[in-house]
Amino acid sequence: MYVRDAKNREEVWLLDRIEEMGLDETAFRSRDYVIAIDEETNEKAGFGRIRIHKTDDESVCELTSIGVLEAWRGQGVGAHVIERLVQKASDEGFEIVYSLTDQPEYLAQFGFEATDADALPEKLRDRLAEKREKIQPDAVPTHLRVDDFRVPPGRREAFKAADAEEDDEPTESPEDFGIDPDEATYKYDTS
Repeated sequence: MYVRDAKNREEVWLLDRIEEMGLDETAFRSRDYVIAIDEETNEKAGFGRIRIHKTDDESVCELTSIGVLEAWRGQGVGAHVIERLVQKASDEGFEIVYSLTDQPEYLAQFGFEATDADALPEKLRDRLAEKREKIQPDAVPTHLRVDDFRVPPGRREAFKAADAEEDDEPTESPEDFGIDPDEATYKYDTS
């Protein structure tokens, strides 16, 4: 399992997953995303976005649209997506990253702390109001000093051994469709 930058050809896949999960696709640009990939099957497991808001005075970094596919949850995929996003923010020169989320307890395990909405940079205050109105009514602002980021040890180990959970859907048999396999003949039967 590894996390890499998204490629332009993955736009449709990303948009479909974002819509399925009810995440934020505002000002979508695939180059802002990272994707977690299973190196054995090339299956996509999760994703997230770094969004930079620029004003005349300052630039602010937001982590948003973080999602893990159902079969991959609980295996450290989200932790490593967030780790990669925080690293990208640090590489861009940001010391603090923000996230406006309805899952602040999930981000707290990595060092994110709740922030008063009035203490947010103006661009993020507007974004929070928009997000609460259109996507996540329960969104709360959080922030993290990039130097304080940590991955809980269990998440790192789980990620190393991550594997998609098998679907419990039963296999269909001819009998399910009223066919007696011992008596049926087929147009192209070669026996």
